[in-house]
Amino acid sequence: MNTAIQTENSTEHADGDARPASSTGSKTPPVSAVSEITGLIGVVGLFAATLAAVYFDTPLLQSIQLLLAGAALPMIVSSILLDKAHLRASTGLDYRLRRHSSDVVSITVTKTLGLGATFFVIAMAYQTIPTYDSSKYELVRALTLAWFPIIWILSPAYIAFTTRHMVEPRDELWHFGKLITLQLSVVDSEKIKDHCRTWLVKGFFLAFMITILPQIVSFVTNADLESFLADPVSLILLLIQVSFLVDVCIGSIGYVCTFRVLDSHIRTANPYLSAWVAALVCYPPFALMTTGGPLDYRAGTQSWTDWLSDQPVLLIVWGGVILLLAIIYAWATAAFGLRFSNLTHRGIITTGPFRYSKHPAYLSKNIMWWMLYMPFLSAVGPAAALQSCILLLGVNALYYARAKTEEKHLMTDEDYHAYADWIAENGLIARLRNQRRSQKP
Repeated sequence: MNTAIQTENSTEHADGDARPASSTGSKTPPVSAVSEITGLIGVVGLFAATLAAVYFDTPLLQSIQLLLAGAALPMIVSSILLDKAHLRASTGLDYRLRRHSSDVVSITVTKTLGLGATFFVIAMAYQTIPTYDSSKYELVRALTLAWFPIIWILSPAYIAFTTRHMVEPRDELWHFGKLITLQLSVVDSEKIKDHCRTWLVKGFFLAFMITILPQIVSFVTNADLESFLADPVSLILLLIQVSFLVDVCIGSIGYVCTFRVLDSHIRTANPYLSAWVAALVCYPPFALMTTGGPLDYRAGTQSWTDWLSDQPVLLIVWGGVILLLAIIYAWATAAFGLRFSNLTHRGIITTGPFRYSKHPAYLSKNIMWWMLYMPFLSAVGPAAALQSCILLLGVNALYYARAKTEEKHLMTDEDYHAYADWIAENGLIARLRNQRRSQKP
């Protein structure tokens, strides 16, 4: 789920790409594919759009679009003006290239046909697979039918521009276009597989994110601030939802903004089956931890607000820790800027909470579940509490597997090695270990 790094102590290569030098001994992390300011600007834009939606009392669908645009547009501007991502060699673009117009037209036609076929397959999946027939996917189906044709009609202009300047324009989309036009002699099967994996990631996870957006946007934009401000616990609950709003909106933008000109394209989708299994079983319809699922640890548990209702001080402290974990979780998503995505390699992120851990979102989320539901307590009895703890440990193990299979994919990039080595020496665990050693007599 992360992406490509460069280091502050980098050497400049002839192609203009900054490659990481050794980070051994350095106290600063390798340079991130996304600057810290880009994610921060996105969050500020999201909050400004949220206030505008509340002030103008916009309908829900318009509010969703406003919030997404309010976060995405500032990050796009920041990526261009501050990060200068469009000039990186990792985009695969060289603006000095001026490919012959006949080649551009031929390749653009092939890619446009491939994109149209891809859109058609995804749209048909949304319309025919029973999972997507439920009411919660109604917005997904409606947006697909409304926007896919418009995007496809407008796409040749973007495809032609990138094709003219791409170092290697015959990419995965081109091979897929050749496949559907039955020009099989030039088709690379590995390119086809990567194309399918990439669009499966986007189609599956974007649909999931869109199902969450209406509920979380509606909750935050319609919140009665006066009542929430009157009670510390209610305020904590509201701020937790605001953190989730940041996560869902920035995450949704990541699945949409896969543009080569912004260096936010998907370099590779995870090719390992183990990674796909570990990820998909965490999301509907495959989720193992849903109500009644094999890893449903919530049976017999109660919310932290119920367990601690008669201890007001502990209630606020406990809620404050949960809020901190939720903020770290949202911070980890925001650090990706335009690049958030599961099961993909889009450039390594080393800013924000990634300075302290390779997987801050997974860590914060899994600790948060223990604190939200307190499975070590049970209204049914000790045996049920033990069962809930074992099941939640199973969920924790599942996320550990996700982390390891993601690292297996990213380790194919030497840049990730530099980041992993730096974390091993300077991450939070390493810092605590070194501090403990220094305190020994």
